[in-house]
Amino acid sequence: MSEWLSGISTWLNSWMSAEMGLWGLFFSAFLSATLLPGSSEVVLAALITAQPSLAWPGMGVALLGNLTGCLLTFGMGWAGRQGYERFQRIKVDNEGPQVKRLKRWGPPALILSVLPLVGDALVLAAGWLRLNPLQSMAWIAVGKSLRYLIVVLGMQGLLAWS
Repeated sequence: MSEWLSGISTWLNSWMSAEMGLWGLFFSAFLSATLLPGSSEVVLAALITAQPSLAWPGMGVALLGNLTGCLLTFGMGWAGRQGYERFQRIKVDNEGPQVKRLKRWGPPALILSVLPLVGDALVLAAGWLRLNPLQSMAWIAVGKSLRYLIVVLGMQGLLAWS
């Protein structure tokens, strides 16, 4: 029995390594950027608490995971529109007030993709509207970078609120 517990303990400790922590952060950030609920900021903060030396690499990994998830969400919007038009045999009406607003602002509006609840919907809508993918990802990266930067600086005590 103690051999079994020792094996479980060894396995759990392997998940506490720096490498596994970064992989976990990547997948958390990836899932958080899709339509699934998640909070990669909490995972990044926990990683920094456990291993402060991984603050900046963690920010990079979280950003990469989040952008990869946003790319998937953007692609889902793009493909969703294509499938809808193909199988319904009608063109999508892009004249609603919210659609016009997003089209008018274009990819810079995607800096708001960091907002809870509406951020993922903005990325999906950008794909549906077929906004420029490179410009869209660049603006998303700016917003997400700022969000993760605030987490890292806050965890390092460089942001003082008082």
